[in-house]
Amino acid sequence: MTTLIGFVVRPISADLLDTVRRNRRDAADRPVEAATAAGGEPLRCCLRDATPGEELLLFGYAPPVAAGAYREIGPVFVHTLPCSGPESIDSYPAAWRGREQVLRAYDRQGRIHGGRRHTGGDPESVIAELLADPAVRQLHSRNVVYGCYMFAVERAEE
Repeated sequence: MTTLIGFVVRPISADLLDTVRRNRRDAADRPVEAATAAGGEPLRCCLRDATPGEELLLFGYAPPVAAGAYREIGPVFVHTLPCSGPESIDSYPAAWRGREQVLRAYDRQGRIHGGRRHTGGDPESVIAELLADPAVRQLHSRNVVYGCYMFAVERAEE
């Protein structure tokens, strides 16, 4: 039996989103793209899927790991205007429960340190298992098919 470990879910930071919205440039210094949601686009600002008609930005994002060979840039959707953010950062995003994901673990040097796939039914057990390794600094939740970054997970402050 895995002992559950307190964790915090990290959407893309409001400060970074303010910068992207203001400068209209992404992590690779490319222009952001405006889009109108068809519905179902995963929003990394509030950790839910978009509903049809919402105004979005699509841009290249570099997830939070130490600079190095494992740092990458990938596409993310966010609201065009600031939103209220996720319902909670103290639990797995309710809107994405049941969605199959990969949790990729990273160490302090920003190198991949294992990972696991989960069905979305009990992501907390997989999170606890990965965070139980003291070498793991953070986890990234990623889509199974496209590999896109969804959010980061870190141990809760004690």
